[in-house]
Amino acid sequence: MAADSIARILLVEDDPTTSAFLVTAARGVPAEVDAVGDCAGARLRARAGGHDLWLVDANLPDGDGAGLLAWLRARGLRTPALAHTADGDPAVAAALRAAGFLDVLVKPITISGLQLAVRSTLGIGTAHVAPRVAEVAPFAGTWDDTTALAALNGERAHVEALRRLFLAELPAIRDAVRDAVLAGDDDALRAALHRLRASCGFVGAARLAGAVVALQAAPASGSALAGFLDAAQDALSSSASGA
Repeated sequence: MAADSIARILLVEDDPTTSAFLVTAARGVPAEVDAVGDCAGARLRARAGGHDLWLVDANLPDGDGAGLLAWLRARGLRTPALAHTADGDPAVAAALRAAGFLDVLVKPITISGLQLAVRSTLGIGTAHVAPRVAEVAPFAGTWDDTTALAALNGERAHVEALRRLFLAELPAIRDAVRDAVLAGDDDALRAALHRLRASCGFVGAARLAGAVVALQAAPASGSALAGFLDAAQDALSSSASGA
């Protein structure tokens, strides 16, 4: 693509907070973004054509990124594709590349990191540099503004908007996690925690992110569940601005 072109990107992401972040980031490439939340929507939009790049979540409510890409490739669609995932396991990234994705972005990622990866893939930027990940560092408080502002290039208004969206979605995700633990539904639990982990990073929900990691490590632990529920309530009870 020419450096002054407006790219058209199909974003496939089911979590509203993460989707809002990625749409904001991708528009700065610059790009027009079509956002969908599942494989069914992606199949419809992708087959309509006109995209320069697909950004596909590795885990979706009605399938997975690798299966979606295989389905689209089987129908002759050759649009370049990047995967994004909250799972930093190198084996996961290797499997996604083997499935046909050109690269794998680990969430949470900064705005500048995502834009760099997209521009590099489309040939409108400089030579590829590994995108910087906005890690959630150990932090004693509920909200880590430093991490959130780093992910959003210092735009406090964006941080506050994403936190409002995050808090609106949090009760349903909290309940889904609790219900999955009580029902012993490991698949549902993994899906809910995976979805939540990335959005915690984007908004700097540091205490809740730590509780998510603890529950992922010990899904049968009553104390880990209690810690998660307490951290979720703390986030819901606190100011969305982190003050």
